[in-house]
Amino acid sequence: MKITESQVRYVADLANLKLADEEIGRLSKDLDEILTHIETLNELDTSNVQPMAQVSFDADESATLREDHERATLGNEAALANAPQPGSGYYKVPKVIER
Repeated sequence: MKITESQVRYVADLANLKLADEEIGRLSKDLDEILTHIETLNELDTSNVQPMAQVSFDADESATLREDHERATLGNEAALANAPQPGSGYYKVPKVIER
């Protein structure tokens, strides 16, 4: 799969990144190599490979999952205690979307 410089510019714009022309050329090449490697991995036959982890499964006693216990929620004051700029009960963050 060939990644074009215009595609790199488009993604950089979506991520609000300002890239120099040399960075765009290098990233285009790097991303192309990454996707080529992924295509190679997709060619591997994994039909006989057993899954190594499951999101939910019947666990035995030696499983590392813990039981889920109800407990009190974190209060608003405690949640904002270490916030650099709390205000009106919320986290204040700088505006990042300028379009």
